[in-house]
Amino acid sequence: MSKAYSTDKLIYGGVDVGASHTKVALIDTAGHLCGHGVRKSGVNFSATAEMCLADALQMADCTTNQVAHTVSTGYGRQNVTYATESRTEIGCHAKSCYFYFPEAITVIDIGGQDNKIIKLDPHGRRISFKMNRKCAAGTGAFLEEMATRLDIPLSDMDGLARKSTETVNIGSYCTVFSATEVLKYVRQGKKVEDIIKGLFVSVIRRVLEMDALTEKVVMTGGVVAHNPYFIDLSEEQIGRGIWTPPLPQLAGAIGAALYAKANQTSDNE
Repeated sequence: MSKAYSTDKLIYGGVDVGASHTKVALIDTAGHLCGHGVRKSGVNFSATAEMCLADALQMADCTTNQVAHTVSTGYGRQNVTYATESRTEIGCHAKSCYFYFPEAITVIDIGGQDNKIIKLDPHGRRISFKMNRKCAAGTGAFLEEMATRLDIPLSDMDGLARKSTETVNIGSYCTVFSATEVLKYVRQGKKVEDIIKGLFVSVIRRVLEMDALTEKVVMTGGVVAHNPYFIDLSEEQIGRGIWTPPLPQLAGAIGAALYAKANQTSDNE
């Protein structure tokens, strides 16, 4: 039986429609995550967003009547039929990370098709941002292509990289040339785990070359969520610790939900 509408059980929705995956996050009036859903975006963004919402509502044990406001973001944000507003990915990732880490931070988001570096001041105001969309190198798509080249499941990459005893150098900035390097190392008899670690380091270096970092760094995105070894390797590269929010793949969706909550609260004042 569906629950009756109750003003003390209002929730707020955020939808992040990426080129690779669609994420929905539902938060309560305190900003706590109470339900979420993640699916491959596929070719019908609207339908996928609807399915992710259904998954999130089931987890939250709520109904659509209780969703007070929904904000969409991401590549396909205009395809979310039930969203009442849309926001940029930059703004949503920044809002989410500052919610968890309210101080001056640099946000690094490594997604399926692009990556971002966002700098925030101590008050959460955006100082600058940069995005890389010119090439797949440095993104999740690059790792998917390399997993195919190595004939291994993408989900195995993190575990294999952790077993590496030697890091091979992947120096190319292009996915095609990187694939050639990988084949060269295969012919030379290099271990798969060493090649994968080299690929991970290559992605990290591509991202770090985009901009200088502030003292506090936060990493988000599906690549980080599914490959937590990225955090360890990134810390080695920058020489200090890195923070991650809960469920880093949902950062954009949670930020959108936080905007939904803030806007609805403002409208009611």
